[in-house]
Amino acid sequence: MKKLALAALFIGVASAAVAGGMAAPVIEMDPVVIEEATSSSDAGLIIPLILIALIAAAMI
Repeated sequence: MKKLALAALFIGVASAAVAGGMAAPVIEMDPVVIEEATSSSDAGLIIPLILIALIAAAMI
């Protein structure tokens, strides 16, 4: 009789230990927004102007 009671106790403890299931926990995070800093509106014109100057210097 003691073995049956002991087995029932182990079954009860084991079922309570895995009651949450085996699914992985879901972690939700807030989205991170990265703002890009712009220094000047003329920054995009520097490289083409340098290229034009180099082509003009090569032609002379």
